[in-house]
Amino acid sequence: MDEFVIDKKMMRRSFSRAAAAYDATAVLQREVCTRMLERLDYIKLQPAQLLDAGSGTGWGGRKLAEKYPAATVISLDIAIGMLQNAQSHSSWWQKLFGGVRQLCADVEALPLASGSVDMVWSNLAVQWCNDLPATFVELQRVLKTEGLLMFSTFGPDTLKELRQAFNGVDERSHLNRFADMHDIGDMLMQAGFAEPVMDMEYMTLTYDDVRGVLQDLKTIGAHNATAGRGQGLMGKNAWARLLENYEKLRRDGKLPATYEVIYGHAWKPQARLSSDGSAIIKTSFKIK
Repeated sequence: MDEFVIDKKMMRRSFSRAAAAYDATAVLQREVCTRMLERLDYIKLQPAQLLDAGSGTGWGGRKLAEKYPAATVISLDIAIGMLQNAQSHSSWWQKLFGGVRQLCADVEALPLASGSVDMVWSNLAVQWCNDLPATFVELQRVLKTEGLLMFSTFGPDTLKELRQAFNGVDERSHLNRFADMHDIGDMLMQAGFAEPVMDMEYMTLTYDDVRGVLQDLKTIGAHNATAGRGQGLMGKNAWARLLENYEKLRRDGKLPATYEVIYGHAWKPQARLSSDGSAIIKTSFKIK
């Protein structure tokens, strides 16, 4: 088994448990969401049906509902605890008129009809998918023709300091594996999207100690859920090596935690037609 495969049951449990404290700690996630919302000002689209894929506590979904008051926002998350927390923060008019609807499901297997939504929005969620190319195919499937996918995710340099500090500590996997921006662009094209636009920026949080870094990840539910993780507590010697390695990266009295944030958006184009009017469907296969 691939040591980086995400254990979805553990992931679901971790995020559900983290729901109550999530918003107070998820500073970076909120900032990325805000920057994504600003990008919508340059896109001419008035969606009637909008999917928030990996909606978490619903902050982004509520902002989308404010921006598109005539739209129905489907807040989808794999963790029931996140959806329950989001429901508790919904306004009375949203509960009464159903402007935001909730669905507990996996982004990799959407229980939605093909061509049923005008926009798919996903803020820092698809990095938890085990098969990212297939996930983009699934997101493309539920979009209507000329519908928009807008998303953010993490790139390979995310938590590079923590990854470096874990080197030589043990043989276990400690962090997720993240896809490169250019590879993601290729995945979008292969999934049938048109005109993908990709860009990236680095964001760095700073901490007084390693415990602060790990505690923030734990508080938002971002536990190590890879198949190759250790099954018990880290030993005293391993912990000491981790601290020693990370301390070498201290700058200006603080320990950095860098995030490579990737932004992307793409459109679902009209189907290409052959001379007799039949749809052209692109497929790929390997000959063994």
